Amino acid sequence: QVQLVESGGGLVQAGGSLRLSCAASRSIFSINAMGWHRQAPGKQRELVAAITSGGSTNYADSVKGRFTISRDNAKNTVYLQMNSLKAEDTAVYYCAATNMGVSYWGQGTQVTVSS
Repeated sequence: QVQLVESGGGLVQAGGSLRLSCAASRSIFSINAMGWHRQAPGKQRELVAAITSGGSTNYADSVKGRFTISRDNAKNTVYLQMNSLKAEDTAVYYCAATNMGVSYWGQGTQVTVSS
């Protein structure tokens, strides 16, 4: 089991940047995949970006070229660097850890992009 705590959300103008952090309660070195998801009001939760234990990454088409996911195993932390933010990026962002078919979720952090 692992507890996840997100931070770094806030209010930013369109075109700005934010970096989200996800701190895990234990080592993430062997966790199969870490990811960031988001849920906007009235919409389903969607995968934004994910990174495997081997460092492979994948992104939603809507954020490719703007967002970067990374992990620091020494700090048990996963990051999401978000650049060129758009109003449509407004959502609650959740960190998730998936291991052996089980997913653990953080409580979420709000990102609001004003146009």
